[in-house]
Amino acid sequence: MSMWQIKKPGTPQAAADPVATVNSLTAPTNGVTRPGSTDRATIELKVELHRQLLDVINLSALESMSRAQVEAEIGDIVQDLLAKQHHALNMEERRQLVSDVLDELLGLGPLEPLLKDPTINDILVNGYKTVFVERAGRLEETHVRFKDERHLLRIIQKIVSAVGRRIDESAPLCDARLADGSRVNAIIPPLAVDGSSLSIRKFSKVPIGMDRLIELGSVPQAMADVMQGIVAARRNVLISGGTGSGKTTLLNAMSAYIDDRERIVTIEDSAELQLQQRHIVRLETRPPNIEGKGEVTQRDLVKNALRMRPDRIIIGEVRAGEAFDMLQAMNTGHDGSMTTVHANTTRDALTRIEQMIGMSGIDIAPRSARNQIASAINVVIQVARLPDGKRRIISLSELTGMEGDVITMQDIFRFKLTGRADDGAVLGHFEATGIRPKFMVELHDRGINLPAELFRPDQKF
Repeated sequence: MSMWQIKKPGTPQAAADPVATVNSLTAPTNGVTRPGSTDRATIELKVELHRQLLDVINLSALESMSRAQVEAEIGDIVQDLLAKQHHALNMEERRQLVSDVLDELLGLGPLEPLLKDPTINDILVNGYKTVFVERAGRLEETHVRFKDERHLLRIIQKIVSAVGRRIDESAPLCDARLADGSRVNAIIPPLAVDGSSLSIRKFSKVPIGMDRLIELGSVPQAMADVMQGIVAARRNVLISGGTGSGKTTLLNAMSAYIDDRERIVTIEDSAELQLQQRHIVRLETRPPNIEGKGEVTQRDLVKNALRMRPDRIIIGEVRAGEAFDMLQAMNTGHDGSMTTVHANTTRDALTRIEQMIGMSGIDIAPRSARNQIASAINVVIQVARLPDGKRRIISLSELTGMEGDVITMQDIFRFKLTGRADDGAVLGHFEATGIRPKFMVELHDRGINLPAELFRPDQKF
């Protein structure tokens, strides 16, 4: 495909003089504005070129072209536009400008370099002038800027519209996701007082597995072996932790232990789980339309999933009345199901689940609700992001039943904090509590035999 094909019909083709082009790319500026002289000038030029490109090119032709082809075609068009505006660029500046304009046209503009940086975990946009990122658990400000509020809002609209959602004054907040599963939250005025805010939780293109978590020190090998046995023995698991503590990452890692022959149904507000099995049905909620109709909640999807012959149901996170339906599923033959919940301790996690049962609208006595929890959930894993930014499993606990009106629970493994290093790093070790879990019987019945030494009280990892 040539530039004639990517240009709109009727758009004149500029004559390109190779000698003049080389001279214009290498000549001194002599007072002519050169992009890069200020951040503001660079941003304005990129946005202006993007606007002009939309008027010139045939967008339908882009769908059948690779990025390399588009880059070659757009490069020539950008050169024509720059020549008309008397902007002098050397070759390196031209390549960078073409790349930036392509990001505006095909990607997410100024955010593209941050999305491509594998060391960045979170991208936090606090208005068009301020962008922070998180690396290794630490926040740092970047030099990334948007031209203005309209520029930022256009990028937000591009993200949410790609997954069939909307954001405007009537619905000024939205959860969405990128094509790679990265989690996105956007909130715009009038709710965002100082301008639109965008939060992106990046997901690794290669899912973080248990081996990588062991390498990072988030979990010891001994605990990983026990978790593998828990999943293989189809024990129901609740992963608890605060925001950004690594709940979804751990859920992904543990799901790798599920047998490929099992049918899995996942239910999420925004589809972000990265399960590797072949037999998976992924379900995603739908917000109401502009008329307030058509909403599909997690609870609706859980009820529907029960009719889909799942071996396991995995809910990205329980937040409301779907907790009751999840417990019902766990108690009626869907062993090995997993979910996450926001809570700071394992005991708080059970309390939150009990409160969510009350949000289902079903009149159930507190003792009956706790009985449902105690019989449905077998293992609670608590994760946390420590003060040094590292994420670790804090405890692995087993629910053992009821004593009176209280759910009984015992820790099998825990992380013991011993101090802080001079550089602020958290010091500590994993240890066994000495309690042999009751689920060892189920593991043994399924042919899974773990060494008894794993649970000795003097074991430290």
